[in-house]
Amino acid sequence: MYSVNYNNIEKYLSAPRLNRYLRASDASKKKALQIYRTNLRLSQAFYPVLNLFETFFRNALHGEISLFFNDTDWIVNQRNHFMTDKSLAGTSFFLKKEVERAEIKIYKKSKSIHSSKVIAEQSFGFWTSFFDPHHFKIIQGVAISTFPYKPKDVNRKAIAFMLREIREFRNRVYHNEPICFKGNIVDFSQAIQIRKYILEITSWIDPKLLAVMIYYDNIMNKIPQHYHRRELICY
Repeated sequence: MYSVNYNNIEKYLSAPRLNRYLRASDASKKKALQIYRTNLRLSQAFYPVLNLFETFFRNALHGEISLFFNDTDWIVNQRNHFMTDKSLAGTSFFLKKEVERAEIKIYKKSKSIHSSKVIAEQSFGFWTSFFDPHHFKIIQGVAISTFPYKPKDVNRKAIAFMLREIREFRNRVYHNEPICFKGNIVDFSQAIQIRKYILEITSWIDPKLLAVMIYYDNIMNKIPQHYHRRELICY
């Protein structure tokens, strides 16, 4: 990357995308590319961790809701039941619409709709929304049971905040947005904090899952040593 011509990269990545890196490097094109490469490698390191977390969280939450309804196919069978409750009008019946969107997509591909396919089609936002007050209440707070190992003083609101932070960060990673800035300053504190949240919440699902997560975790190795914030590093 050091030998790549900045102007050629700018042509295909666009000037607006690279300008933030250029401002953070005092207009040094060489340093701008170095920062861009670091950001790209850090994003790459987050992919397996985010993927594992999303899978662990989704499956654990699905399991708890299945127990609540005594139905592993609740995601399709409840489409016209709790998902249409009038108390959810303020959400524009988000859950129902997401299930229907998934069913249409699946039908176009295979015409065979199964709950497992509908589950797989759901976004991370679908699952985190169960910790929003309206959805949390409608199924009697069962979502909190996803985290049997959480500290007793950690409530729905705290978990919802952490999940929202992870989701917003995840979206930046998946859309190739920078994750190494605080304003116009190169700063990795948010990335380190998100890693902490992911590992912490994973341990609340099941502490044994941490070993799997840490095995694939290479995040801290992608952050330049002089940017580490020791007070935020855990596990």
